[in-house]
Amino acid sequence: MPPTKRRFNTTGPCIANEHYMLPAQQRCADLMPLVEQKSYFVVHAARQSGKTTTIRDVVNHLNRNGRYYALYCSLETMQGCNDERMGIPQIIQVIKSAIGHSDLTTPREFGIPVNSSNCSIAAKDSFSSFCAMLDKPLVVMFDEVDCLSNGVLISFLCQLRNGYIERDRTPFIHSLALVGMRNIRDYKGTVRDDSSTLGSASPFNIVKESLTLRDFSRDEVAALYGQHAQDTGQAFPSDAIDRAFYLTQGQPWLVNAIAMEIVERILRDDTTHSISAAHVGQAAERIIQRRDTHIDSLLERLKEKRVQRIIEPVLTGESGRVNPLNDDFAYCLDLGLIKSIDGRATPANPIYGEVIARTLSYRTQMEMAEARLPIALERFMTNGRLDIHVLLSDFQKFWRENSAIWVEKYQYKEAAPLLVLQAFLQRVLNGGGSIGREYAAGRGRTDLCIDFKGSRYVVELKIRRDAKAIEKGVEQLAEYLDTLGEKEGSLVIFDRRPRIPWKQRLFSRTRKTKAGHIIRIFGC
Repeated sequence: MPPTKRRFNTTGPCIANEHYMLPAQQRCADLMPLVEQKSYFVVHAARQSGKTTTIRDVVNHLNRNGRYYALYCSLETMQGCNDERMGIPQIIQVIKSAIGHSDLTTPREFGIPVNSSNCSIAAKDSFSSFCAMLDKPLVVMFDEVDCLSNGVLISFLCQLRNGYIERDRTPFIHSLALVGMRNIRDYKGTVRDDSSTLGSASPFNIVKESLTLRDFSRDEVAALYGQHAQDTGQAFPSDAIDRAFYLTQGQPWLVNAIAMEIVERILRDDTTHSISAAHVGQAAERIIQRRDTHIDSLLERLKEKRVQRIIEPVLTGESGRVNPLNDDFAYCLDLGLIKSIDGRATPANPIYGEVIARTLSYRTQMEMAEARLPIALERFMTNGRLDIHVLLSDFQKFWRENSAIWVEKYQYKEAAPLLVLQAFLQRVLNGGGSIGREYAAGRGRTDLCIDFKGSRYVVELKIRRDAKAIEKGVEQLAEYLDTLGEKEGSLVIFDRRPRIPWKQRLFSRTRKTKAGHIIRIFGC
């Protein structure tokens, strides 16, 4: 039988002979010493970050090594089970099934001992009985632990803890990992109110380390893409790898999704075609527009109040330094929506940042289309170029007439002015150009770079809360223009000070900086 053609994978765990994948040891080098030290630990990372692929690879490595029996066990089927009297026996059946379907050359007699009818000790006794039959230490990786809830979660963690404590007298698991999206401090159920966590009172306070899977480095992206080049001769050039790494920041699902989009959909598996950086941008835009299941499920979280409390300041650029122990901040980090730079939240990568803004402004775009507002692209074209000044002047009029209506439609009311303008711009361009967004964490602004027919138009958006906002905005925009190598830009100031009449809010003026930048300021 000919070898299976390997592909980039975005659906489920990777399989070595079917998918391009990186060795697990590269991403979790700290894990192996914990196994050696008989430690119990947590591995947590965002959805679609390669947890299952990595943990399964670790289990296979441990079994090949021969010093341990290693078992991978997913608790995903336990979703929604809240009663420990039903849940603990079900967990035992899941473990028994995992053993039966594993490659372990061990005894298969796993189950509740005859003398253990109490569900509060049944899982502990089952493992003790099983480990007593083994001639090597047992290592267990429990995946999808997040699926356990309420009494089942508490009971299961308590039994694992008791087994750990009594290991010097009774055989038990040598080393164990709880794998999921959340850190152990965030494991909780409705047995406690929504604001509390298991915290220091966790029944699993025996955890030695709480590890997370980092995203791919630039070199790892190159290594993954290099496997495709080795198999097919179709290489990803250095500038394409750079572009992919910038847009994804190494997020594993996105890294694979971009490559798969290029290879299978854009180039239709024709390996005679060369891959370019432009293909990477095209693939990213398709992924953003298509909103695959992974992205769609992630963005459903934007409706949650605890997510809004973190994301809204990110959108306005007003995200200050956050206590890393803040539950909302930690939750958004664990979801993979954000990353922390100097203690400030910012989108985890440019693709997520773009999707967040488009998602929150999408309804406005559609309603603008249904209302047949006079914002056709032709109105804003002069000699083949986009007349950004006419466009923003028209937006000022639109904002005065409609702001009260549009802002009330938004859950994210603080960010609503910026989102409405972005929806307005997106509707005008309507696929004829692209809008790049930069979230300046802690700088009180959002920067836009419109790419249209080979020309760039720089627009900075800022909320005015005090008298210094305009001067600060001019200074910041000049810095951004320097970064892009541009001489002209537009600053849009949304005056959110109370009781300021429209006559003072609406204005248009031009400033020239000492460095020679031409900045047009639009008050809204």
